[in-house]
Amino acid sequence: MGKKKNKIYILDVTNRDGVQTSRICLSKLAKTIINLYLNEMGVYQTEFGFPTTHHESNYLNANIELAKMGVLSPIILEGWCRAIVPDIELATKLTKVEHLNLSISTSQQMLTHKFKGRLDKKGVINEMTKAVDEARKRGIKTIGVNAEDASRTDMDYLIKFASAAKDHGADRIRYCDTLGYDDPFAIYERIKTLVQKVKLPVELHCHNDLGMAVSNSVAGAKGAIDGGVDTYINTTINGIGERAGNADLVAVVLALKKASGLKDNYGTLVHKIDLRKTWKISKYASYAFGIPIPLKQPGVGANAFAHESGIHADGALKDRRNYELYDFEELGRGEPEIIETGRMITTGEYGGIKGFRNVYGKLKVKFDTDKETAEVLELARYANIQTQKPLVTEELMFIAKYPKQARKILTVSPVLIR
Repeated sequence: MGKKKNKIYILDVTNRDGVQTSRICLSKLAKTIINLYLNEMGVYQTEFGFPTTHHESNYLNANIELAKMGVLSPIILEGWCRAIVPDIELATKLTKVEHLNLSISTSQQMLTHKFKGRLDKKGVINEMTKAVDEARKRGIKTIGVNAEDASRTDMDYLIKFASAAKDHGADRIRYCDTLGYDDPFAIYERIKTLVQKVKLPVELHCHNDLGMAVSNSVAGAKGAIDGGVDTYINTTINGIGERAGNADLVAVVLALKKASGLKDNYGTLVHKIDLRKTWKISKYASYAFGIPIPLKQPGVGANAFAHESGIHADGALKDRRNYELYDFEELGRGEPEIIETGRMITTGEYGGIKGFRNVYGKLKVKFDTDKETAEVLELARYANIQTQKPLVTEELMFIAKYPKQARKILTVSPVLIR
């Protein structure tokens, strides 16, 4: 029997890192729909939020309920917090989270200019290992340890840090290229060296400050596989993220499955991803965030399959493979978009019962009683208040199918600070 091949898993962080993008926000309902889409797509794990943040707790617990109901399954719901004991205590008090990533800075830059001498290298490891121990004690099933600013961290210290995490029971180490500082050649060597020394699965978390988030993620994953461990690539939908963004979900998967030096070896190791869901999830995230998809976005941009040059157009018409590396149908594109003209009835925060019945009637949703109709209408009104834009089909259907969880997701209770 041959040796088991290591795998490449996609861990999407849109609902954690993506929502930290300056000047934008995302409703809890939209975060839930994104989790549902990621699950449909086959994404292994979603970093679905902050379990130490009070206004996230109802949303997080409702999504955990959906997971236990089999609605959000098999995707893993994982929370993010700092690698300190008080955060573990608060996360497990406010939520029923079962999977956590614990983050702490490791570079000398951060030790000197962020911690300001409060923690040295030994102190960082001490804080991290105590947090890992606490998480395990409290029943957290999978623990990831984040080395923030790993790309600017001395390699000997990074190995020591990851080894300590492993010794205390961490399931994987997250290598954070927090400033997009790495290049594909450097990250390949650093990741391969790290995993060969520590023998611990590694996550790649790359930012796009130098425009290399996708290439660095793929190169890092190659280094991990060549080093003999499973690897997990952090992505966001449409590359949304802090500053210049994160590694784009679709571009990462396309690179692994279509690039000449990757597709026949590393591309075959990617955990199941249904690229046909691409168009739907990218369009929804664009709508929910209020951020247009760039014209040139790989796979989903308006120009991704557009040809104007005479030579290109002629070649594409003769055989699309002349100028297209993959087919738009593979990404779920090509279906006509239905646009209503004339009279349009929507439902929102001021919507009435008749308009509401009209909207749901078009979705072929019927309510058994007037009371049920009124309850779902009220939830739709509150959802519209949160999203501040017309509710799309998926949001309306979710509210109708899971009103109990929708009510919890839409409930935000400010904490009274005494």
